Amino acid sequence: MKDMITEDIKRIKELIRLTEDDSNDVGKYIDSTYLKTSEQAGISDDETTRMVVKTIQDAMDHNMKLVMIRPEFVSLADQMIKEYDSDLLVGTVIGFPDGDGSIGEKMDEAMEAINNNVDELDFVVDYKAFKNGDLDKVRKEVSDGTSVGIAEDKVVKWIIESAALTSDQVAELTGLIRDVVIETIGEQKAGNVFVKTSTGFYKPEDGGPGGATVDDVSIMSLNAGPLKVKASGGIYSREDLEKMVDAGASRIGTSAGLEIIKGEKANTDY
Repeated sequence: MKDMITEDIKRIKELIRLTEDDSNDVGKYIDSTYLKTSEQAGISDDETTRMVVKTIQDAMDHNMKLVMIRPEFVSLADQMIKEYDSDLLVGTVIGFPDGDGSIGEKMDEAMEAINNNVDELDFVVDYKAFKNGDLDKVRKEVSDGTSVGIAEDKVVKWIIESAALTSDQVAELTGLIRDVVIETIGEQKAGNVFVKTSTGFYKPEDGGPGGATVDDVSIMSLNAGPLKVKASGGIYSREDLEKMVDAGASRIGTSAGLEIIKGEKANTDY
């Protein structure tokens, strides 16, 4: 009887270990995200801060890759991570969510985040300028933003808002960003730059998905190399995550990180 109990305990411990390993494996893909303002969420500023703190804490507790938050919370995240001696990375958004601010404004935002110890910078590319044919502006902001980030040893991502583009435009803009990045920092360092699908805030007029789709991630993956691809927006379950990874994404931005880690599906539209 004693031997049977001992074997049962061993099996239970192994099951726990495998479950933890699986969660850690999933967590390495996840940029746990909270980017809503108080107004967007319909809550007070204090409640927003509590939501950000919870997002940071959950990401640390469940070994996620990164927490993605608004610039005003980068210092808070840096403080919490140091207090807990965590390996969690901190990312923030630049030119968010529309991407149509001036290049100077974006560079100022980026430098402020860098001074607050951010690890990764997710720029919203001026996809409207791209659609209007102002490719010189797009090239310059990609070159300037990439240079600023890489010079400070930061990972840089370029959000193209894929839901606002046709499939051909997704391929063209991804390729443009790739070419500018390689020209600016060289192919060897280009692996520290991503193209990213979405802000998570774009609402298509036809009511279609405003976030990542498998088709767009596949197109981006085919045109991005040696840059990497991040899928974000509309990813609520482990099944969603696995589909995006299979399509070529190496990072996943989601507000449902905790549910995904637990193998659940989040009931949210963000």
